[in-house]
Amino acid sequence: MDERNHLSGFVWGMLGVLCFSLTLPATNVAVQYFNSTFVGLGRTIPASLLAVLFLIINKQPVPAKKQFRDLFIIAFGAVLIFPLLTTYAMADLPVSHGAVELALLPLATAFFAMIIANERPGLKFWIASSIASLSVIIYAFTLGLGTIHLADMALIVSVIILGLSYAMGAKLAKEIGSWQTIAWSVIIGAPLFFIPVIRSIRVEEILAAPISGWVSFIYLAVISQFLAYIFWYKGLSVGGISKVSQLQYLQPFLMITFSFLFLNEVFNLYTIIIAVVTVSCVIIGKNAA
Repeated sequence: MDERNHLSGFVWGMLGVLCFSLTLPATNVAVQYFNSTFVGLGRTIPASLLAVLFLIINKQPVPAKKQFRDLFIIAFGAVLIFPLLTTYAMADLPVSHGAVELALLPLATAFFAMIIANERPGLKFWIASSIASLSVIIYAFTLGLGTIHLADMALIVSVIILGLSYAMGAKLAKEIGSWQTIAWSVIIGAPLFFIPVIRSIRVEEILAAPISGWVSFIYLAVISQFLAYIFWYKGLSVGGISKVSQLQYLQPFLMITFSFLFLNEVFNLYTIIIAVVTVSCVIIGKNAA
């Protein structure tokens, strides 16, 4: 892989991480005004309409039959499980709690990358990944965030399944394109979710929701569920799944920063220290053989 592709992959990946970093804060706001099913699955409907528009304008061909298997796996993780479980968790947990647990995504992504894309990260990569993961786990337990209950289990399961979707999406992005991958995934998922979403609509919620609730929901539908994946899959496919996935270590602390800025959640010196350790591991992992 040449240096130009390497840099390009990290630029695209960083754009994806920035977009994803507002997902939990936006979810935290949205679930205050809408029910979990509407927030978790309802975002797929606007995203699928946008995806259809993109595909028609660009005259994209229908994927091959064998590629639909991969698309169903991506849709299962990125379009169904992750949005639904994180929405459920954010109804009970602060954003900072979810952020530290989502920091385990790079390891999940790298693990599935070894299986799916035959990537073999070096020892230096795994050491950097382990230190970063251990840092955020210690952070969680130190702040009292390590208690395992249903919301925690929901986040852990979502991390594992999303890691599979990330790796599968990066592989498929090399075949049909990055935005095409997520576009077809949300289109596949939308019909399955349409009836549950319709049944979840509460007229009183729709009428009572303030602008902040609708802005959060629109962000989840347009950015988190569609545009962010375009950037992320592009970065993974160009720069390498295991290396670009290291950028996910920045995501928890970006989430915590955004939760402080927009939700007034606590932001302390200890968080900054852990962030510095984690970012250092990202730099080491990025340059690992």
